[in-house]
Amino acid sequence: MLIALTGGIGSGKSTVAKRLVELGATEIDADVLAREAVAPGTEGLSAVVAAFGADLVSGGELDRRLLAQRAFASSENRRLLESILHPRIQALAKAKMLGLKGLIVYTIPLLVEVGDKLGFEKVVTVSCPEEVRVQRLISSRAMSESDARARIAAQASDAQREAIADYVIDSNCSLDELISKVDALYTDLLGDSK
Repeated sequence: MLIALTGGIGSGKSTVAKRLVELGATEIDADVLAREAVAPGTEGLSAVVAAFGADLVSGGELDRRLLAQRAFASSENRRLLESILHPRIQALAKAKMLGLKGLIVYTIPLLVEVGDKLGFEKVVTVSCPEEVRVQRLISSRAMSESDARARIAAQASDAQREAIADYVIDSNCSLDELISKVDALYTDLLGDSK
């Protein structure tokens, strides 16, 4: 069973995904695939450099922070980057899914923006108030408040993600409560897959 796990930046997707894996699911992470898509020597890296500048590469590696600054500087830049990355990420995802069995969780922050290109059987959205997400990004990723708010604003809203969800997990709770919610979700998903 192929499940989409989505939610905005700082919503708690990684924690939910980690618990689902502990319970027996297999995770494929779009963010990890995004890094693979621009690894040294790839067509993806060449396309990003052509679009955003050769100074993004130092020692053969992409400066992801600098790319993010440029990509989030305007909606046009962000759409350009997405047009380069998303088809490559989807191709990598399809390749990774070949032969997998059981519960496959595809962690995809931008599901609303990209659309379902992989045929998900269920969509799980992790939601959390924006102010909590901003504080999480400041403390866990050392983002400035303005950077955190810009990243959140560039993504779909929780309401948009919840509108396409079969399940919504509110992550504005203690870690123990969140784990309990994920455990219940896993049980429900296993039931749905039969």
